[in-house]
Amino acid sequence: MWHSALMTSLKATDLLNTSKTIAIVGVSNKADRPSYGVAEYLMKNSHYELFFVNPAITELFGKPVYPSLEAVSEVSARIDIVDVFRKIEDMPGILDEAIAIGAKSFWMQLGLRDDALADRGRAAGLIVIQDLCIKIEHEKSHRL
Repeated sequence: MWHSALMTSLKATDLLNTSKTIAIVGVSNKADRPSYGVAEYLMKNSHYELFFVNPAITELFGKPVYPSLEAVSEVSARIDIVDVFRKIEDMPGILDEAIAIGAKSFWMQLGLRDDALADRGRAAGLIVIQDLCIKIEHEKSHRL
């Protein structure tokens, strides 16, 4: 079991080191939400071009928030990581959007896992990460 977790973490580190753009789906403007903390951390501590997705808000940290991944694809030629903060029931539709826009990877945050969905994403050519926090993995990969 630990070997599998280590391999997933190594794959996540490689993905983080080679990516340039991240779309955070389900980002919140509430400071007590994990998605807010991750977005704030990445803005302050990473080189990524960030795109926020949530149809309920229009701006976060002075940046526009898009209603969908499709709307993001209209302003960015490529999304490397689709980082998802939504309940597992919402994942199939978000995965469909990620595939449609030609995203490189699909990242389900800590506590989110759906092996059948992950298999479908991999079959469509995406790198799929499950049950890991992008902030924690970024911190691990950038320790001095």
